[in-house]
Amino acid sequence: MFRKMIMLGVVAGAAGGVPALYQSNPEFYRELLHAALTLGADEAPHQVAVAGPAKTTSSVSSETSVLLGRKVSITADETGHYVGRFKLNGRELGAMIDTGATYVAINRDTARRIGVSLSPSDFKYEVNTANGKVRAAAATIDSLEIGRIYVENVDAVVLDDRALNKILIGMSFLDRLSRFQVENRALILEQ
Repeated sequence: MFRKMIMLGVVAGAAGGVPALYQSNPEFYRELLHAALTLGADEAPHQVAVAGPAKTTSSVSSETSVLLGRKVSITADETGHYVGRFKLNGRELGAMIDTGATYVAINRDTARRIGVSLSPSDFKYEVNTANGKVRAAAATIDSLEIGRIYVENVDAVVLDDRALNKILIGMSFLDRLSRFQVENRALILEQ
């Protein structure tokens, strides 16, 4: 029984240490991600999940987020989506939260606007979107923020402008927060 308690303590401690290790050395995890994405790049396209609507007609005309210290509350729009004003590399842009997207997803035009340089050869991955399979490039956004929430070195995918006409804030950002949850038609982000 005592051995089981010790093992449980070791497992719980190790699991609790992963977020702390990520925060202390995000470069290690980015290198792991990059290695996973580039492994066998010459053999066949990679599959990376990028879900969510690529085309919506809603616009970001009014600020629907409320600052609560290092928390941000984003009210659902009329279509039920959580849309807010984010800063990507210091540039303020409208974006939609998409918990079904593995990564933050941007198009080529947005990448250029926020200073992410890509060449045609970078588009070597195949990703699944709501509109089918498209080519994508792996990228890193130096800083992504909303309100007082600020995250550095966020992994992203870049799609062609025709494949994606809005910014999707996916799990590569959300997983870096201490919590996110829906309460009373509002999405609460907390760092």
